[in-house]
Amino acid sequence: MKIGILFGASSFEHEISVVSAIALKKVLTAEIVYIFCDYDRNFYHIPTDKINSKRFSSGEYKKDKKLELKNGGFFQKTLMSEKKLDFDVTLNVIHGKDGEDGKIASLLDFFGVPYIGPRVEASAISYNKLFTKMYAKEFGVNTLDYKTLEKSSSRDIELEYPVIIKPTRLGSSIGISIVKSQKELDYALDVAFEFDTQVIIEPFIDGIKEYNLAGCKTDKYNFSIVEEPQKEEFLDFDKKYLDFSRTKRVNEAELSNEVVKKLQEAFIKLYEPLFAGALIRCDFFILNNEIYINEINPVPGSMANYLFDDFNTCILDLSKFLPTSVNVNKEYKYINSIQAAKGK
Repeated sequence: MKIGILFGASSFEHEISVVSAIALKKVLTAEIVYIFCDYDRNFYHIPTDKINSKRFSSGEYKKDKKLELKNGGFFQKTLMSEKKLDFDVTLNVIHGKDGEDGKIASLLDFFGVPYIGPRVEASAISYNKLFTKMYAKEFGVNTLDYKTLEKSSSRDIELEYPVIIKPTRLGSSIGISIVKSQKELDYALDVAFEFDTQVIIEPFIDGIKEYNLAGCKTDKYNFSIVEEPQKEEFLDFDKKYLDFSRTKRVNEAELSNEVVKKLQEAFIKLYEPLFAGALIRCDFFILNNEIYINEINPVPGSMANYLFDDFNTCILDLSKFLPTSVNVNKEYKYINSIQAAKGK
């Protein structure tokens, strides 16, 4: 089996996507075909044996074969015609904008390219932290209380400190700040508004327990272990950046079977309606023995390979259970009947 790893794109998380893609070379046993999308949204076929971070930072990738996405797949121009890039399924490893907001899902769906990753609706909901909270509540999963604030709105707001401020549409802890007093608020908002026009403000609960669970659905649910990430106040960008390059299985959290089952039940509630065809990671809080969703990661760093005992089998199984669209009949019977009724 050949897996086309699609990565990069025009995103604040572009470099993280590059790191994830390179890390998967050490993990996947299937043959890999690398498809890079640069900041200008041009596609390139990167030789698997030559992929490294410097190739992208130096611009050397521009010497590689340029690709065009069109009906049926990615195509490379030859001297007299064009050649389709050979792979069986695409793995979406584009983090953040373009990869998790629905753009690439729309393109792959439109051009009929099979892919592992969130579909359009799943992307739109999980990319936006506000929509994620609304979605979770609808399906019976707890969320922490929150407020939203627009960039154009007054900052004269009453808050009970400490709080954590997050850009609504961004991942990898970019732009996030903990605010412990009113005098720190303006600076934290300035930082967040560099990345988004809306922020989410949540209570910051020091020492709250956080647990990560990844998985997907094939003919059954395939769950990873539950990890308790190591953090100080919260998982900042530097710690999460290291996650994207992880390839070795991490240690399992010490939890009772009952708590693990509750986390899996919450995961299923979130996964079942929308995330078919994707391997996702859910980051949960546990507060007063209750489960709360913090974030849904529709394209987790390094595809959360480090949480699975057998990541390869999980990906190969998932590739056999991708959603299919309903075929549309190619006909014009209504138009023809209308024209016939008019005598034309």
